[in-house]
Amino acid sequence: MKHWLVMTICLLLGVTVHPFTVEKEHERVLQGRPLSDKEQGDGSHDYDHEAFLGDELAHEFDELEPEESIRRLGVIVEKIDLDGDGYVTVEEMQDWIKKSQARYVDEDTEKQWENYRQATDETQDTLKWAEYREAVYGFLDHEQDGDFVEEGFSYRDMEARDHRRFSLADTDQDGALTKLEFQSFLHPEHADHMRDIVVTETFEDIDKDNDGKISLEEYIGDMYKGGEEGEGEEPEWVASEREQFARLRDRDGNGYLDVEEVKAWIVPPDFDHSEAEAKHLIFEADVDQDNKLTKEEILDQYDLFVGSQATDFGEALYRHDEF
Repeated sequence: MKHWLVMTICLLLGVTVHPFTVEKEHERVLQGRPLSDKEQGDGSHDYDHEAFLGDELAHEFDELEPEESIRRLGVIVEKIDLDGDGYVTVEEMQDWIKKSQARYVDEDTEKQWENYRQATDETQDTLKWAEYREAVYGFLDHEQDGDFVEEGFSYRDMEARDHRRFSLADTDQDGALTKLEFQSFLHPEHADHMRDIVVTETFEDIDKDNDGKISLEEYIGDMYKGGEEGEGEEPEWVASEREQFARLRDRDGNGYLDVEEVKAWIVPPDFDHSEAEAKHLIFEADVDQDNKLTKEEILDQYDLFVGSQATDFGEALYRHDEF
């Protein structure tokens, strides 16, 4: 029962696991993260496929015969061309890529929202804190000292943290969340007004001794547990992270990270992968070099945008109504 509750809370907190890149890019970074965990420039277009379609849809296209893959791509192109002028611009391509990447957030929100509606009052279009608290932390009322600690995590502390995030997501401060506000609660990393709470929670997670600053040891300890990757010397990426702490993260050179330095680290403003990918796709397929793509140019280079295979496929692959 308690293990199930841990998993539930992880889902409700919007916890996601982002695989490290080869360089062991830190999973806490919100912006600047690649659009796929596939390697770029490895001789395939797997990265481009997942960036363009999103992970789940990219895998579905991989099971399609080329003819069907091209047909579905044609349907997508018409959706990307927002102004209907027959061309896909960098801006339209970037907008599509962002939507593809955010699709999982919408799907997860819908799933969790329906779960809570069924557990509370399906006639309501909002979720009150008391209802959420009862569903997730109600068992604490029957625990000794009103808390339960598992694997070093205090559920009472989690409740307080959830309540703080819930209150911030409640933009109209009426004590209840709409579905849109609930999405900000579940996935604060995707809501601009929630970015500060993500920074605060990250800081609290890493600052193990609660002294209001993050040491090099705490920084490394958050991403690497000695011995987990085999015996012997530290992996090269750990040494690289130590260097980055001193050279890039610790801006004032005092040996510690404060809240503002953590914010500059996990919310970097200087690179947008969706823009870079949009420009890359257009450059690769732009035969006449006018910096925009026709439907024909995209379909002629379909294997850059989507995958396929020359085998039969079942009816289950047609589950997306938009096609």
